[in-house]
Amino acid sequence: MPSIQNVMKILRKLWAIYGILVFFLLWLVLFPFYYLAFLVFPRPWVRHIIWFSHHVYTRLYFGLTLVRFKIEGLENLNMDQSYIIVSNHSTSLDFMINARAYPSVYKFLAKKELIKIPLFGFIVRKLCVLVDRSSASSRSSSMKYLHRTLEEDGYSVFIYPEGTRNTTKDPLLPFHKGAFRIAIESQKPIAIQTILGVKKITNPDAGLDLWPGSVRIVWGKPIETAGLTMSDVDALSELVRTAILENLKKEK
Repeated sequence: MPSIQNVMKILRKLWAIYGILVFFLLWLVLFPFYYLAFLVFPRPWVRHIIWFSHHVYTRLYFGLTLVRFKIEGLENLNMDQSYIIVSNHSTSLDFMINARAYPSVYKFLAKKELIKIPLFGFIVRKLCVLVDRSSASSRSSSMKYLHRTLEEDGYSVFIYPEGTRNTTKDPLLPFHKGAFRIAIESQKPIAIQTILGVKKITNPDAGLDLWPGSVRIVWGKPIETAGLTMSDVDALSELVRTAILENLKKEK
């Protein structure tokens, strides 16, 4: 007779398959509307499309998969201010959790390679800031677009300082310095988000895994960068890392 643990593993895998189907079915239903919106709507309307993605699509997805949210520290954020937003990153659900937990809109900093993904790549091209590291001129062009996104368009920009998903037993991977250089160059404050409890919902170590439950997101007080120079990058990185680690210590 199968043990309770084995039965739960099977149920979680079945729920994960359901979650994948929900994700792609929502995209297939909504993609024609996205495509039409990008063709017809003027450029300023992109902000509304991002808002729809962040606050309607994610609510539909998490509502259908029975994932609940407890968001703390929203009073620390000023919606009239653009930020460099950073967060810990350990699961494939994080990018939707990040968006659902931010009360306004932002653009992800994404690798150019993502635009090669069918359908999804079209959305990435429109809704993200793409980074092309293939050459010095490409990097320069990417950085100019990034700063225009922050300064002229007034978006916040989201960056994972770990660079990739943390699949280790350590609470955080070493931080890359890019997010902190950009924050200092643009003199934008850093908004710090910490995701707690997500591995109870989806455990990367278990492979295909998803289950209803609650995720806790904590927003810390933003760290100002006004007056900082490139000599402060390491100290700024360590300050943000310490803030996230302190929150992760509270995870039960």
